[in-house]
Amino acid sequence: MDAKEILEKYKQGERKFHSAKLSCVDLTNANLRDIELHSADLTIAKLTGVILINATIYGTNFSGSNLQNANLVGVSGSSINMSWVNIRWANLRVAKLVGSDFSNAILDGADLRGADLSSANLSRISWTNANLTGANLSNSNMAWVDLAVADLTGAELTGVKLQNTNLKKARLKHSNLAKINLSNCDLCNANLSGANLAEANLRKAFLQGVNFEGANLKGADLIGVHLGNANLKRADLTDAKTYGWVINGADFTDAIMPDGEVYQLELDREVEPQELSLGRLELMSRKIIKTEQAPAPVGPYNQAIAASGQLLFVSGQIAIDPRSNTIVYTDDVAKQTEQVMANLKAVLAEAGASFEDVVKTTIFLKDMNDFATVNQVYSGYFDPENAPARACVEVSRLPKDVLVEIDCIAVV
Repeated sequence: MDAKEILEKYKQGERKFHSAKLSCVDLTNANLRDIELHSADLTIAKLTGVILINATIYGTNFSGSNLQNANLVGVSGSSINMSWVNIRWANLRVAKLVGSDFSNAILDGADLRGADLSSANLSRISWTNANLTGANLSNSNMAWVDLAVADLTGAELTGVKLQNTNLKKARLKHSNLAKINLSNCDLCNANLSGANLAEANLRKAFLQGVNFEGANLKGADLIGVHLGNANLKRADLTDAKTYGWVINGADFTDAIMPDGEVYQLELDREVEPQELSLGRLELMSRKIIKTEQAPAPVGPYNQAIAASGQLLFVSGQIAIDPRSNTIVYTDDVAKQTEQVMANLKAVLAEAGASFEDVVKTTIFLKDMNDFATVNQVYSGYFDPENAPARACVEVSRLPKDVLVEIDCIAVV
């Protein structure tokens, strides 16, 4: 079956394409919402930008296919072959792909919030800048995975195999990593505040600059770890194994040490307020401002945000693909907006932030007639109830003659 045939049948209302032979098919940007592809063969298929919202794909073989920028929200299935697939910047929110094979796949920048990938083979995946907030990865194999700068806030990782994984700058706040093997992992500058690492194996892990504030490290194996400049405030290290660890510059304020004693820092002198580093600021607040005395929002934004913390000013981003350093989708404002949001996401992630931390955005349009299209893409990145303040203006010209540019301010 070729692309023309499947699209024609889909147009006529057919949704069941069980065991379909679609190897090497080109379905770029096709809308196949609610399609059933049980046991279908989609090896080496061209599926860039394809829409598979709420599709069911039990036993489907996507090996070697290109699903970059695909929309897979709510897709469900099991025992799916996603090995060697390019899924960069794809949207897989709340997808259910239990027991699937993602080995050697590329999921850089993919959105997997709330996805269920339990018992999946996730070995040797590249997940740089991926968002796995609230994802279920329990009992998955993630050995030798690149999760640098990934967001796994609140993720369920019980039974996951993570040894030798790159988790540099990953966000793992409040994640469940109890009894996990993280030996030899690179967790430099990762955020593990409030995480459960009870009896975890962190032997010889790289933990320089990691944030363990309030983390549960009871009985953890920290033999030979490097904790230089790490934040262990209020962490619980009861019965942790600490032979040979390096703790130069680490902050143990109010931490429970391995012997059960609370660590107390004795200051030799009184520290003046102006000497406190911004990097030590603990508190951050973000309050939505609403009033009936001003016009109500008519889109995914709020009237104002009151924020405190460390401000992050992100420069205007345009549709440049960082891999080729060239402008992409020159005649497609929707696709340009997706690239712009992806670029913003990458910059925010590098600073340890996400779109949830953004308090203000400005959208610059070459043509205000494109507003509705841009707004539709933009709205997919923000919760309407918690969206940042926003301004949108039409300008006579933008850099590189792009169609849209967006900047933002975040609080981290």
